[in-house]
Amino acid sequence: MNGHSEQLLANLKSGNGKAYQVLYNEYYSSVERLVINNNGTIDDAKDLFQDTLIVLLNKLKKDDFVLTASLKTYVIAISKNLWLKTLRNATYRNETSLADYHNNTFFCEIETAILKEKSYWERLQGYLNKVSNHCSHLMQSMFLKNRTIEDIQAEYGYSSKHNAQNQKHKCLQQVRKVKEMQEVG
Repeated sequence: MNGHSEQLLANLKSGNGKAYQVLYNEYYSSVERLVINNNGTIDDAKDLFQDTLIVLLNKLKKDDFVLTASLKTYVIAISKNLWLKTLRNATYRNETSLADYHNNTFFCEIETAILKEKSYWERLQGYLNKVSNHCSHLMQSMFLKNRTIEDIQAEYGYSSKHNAQNQKHKCLQQVRKVKEMQEVG
């Protein structure tokens, strides 16, 4: 997750109204396209986006919430699931086939993107589980929590920025070796 997404999530948690506008500006058009391409209207898209924000905010309030995908992927996934639920409910009333909705290209593309990103994070977690605990924590701090090298220096007690960078390099080498061994084996 990048710094922009982290700041946006922090602003949402604190109730900053501008954060909602940023979310709308960055993600609404994707949600609208999802709905329009799947038998919905612009009003449906607006309602769905509001429902998506409610789900996102409820998730953010939980102490154990960890975003393992990009914020955009997460927002689209919530929207997709909510829209499929809406379509499923409409399907029961109208007795039409839900398979038609699942075969839609846009849904397939989103599903593929989500699975690829999830697969990437699962592989990365597997690599981190096979390196030393120190390196695993260091890599998570740097790349999952987006900590700066200065933060890492202070957190881990390195005497200089250079020492912190050297340790980062050594840990990256450990991760690369694990990755190479898994690809060969």
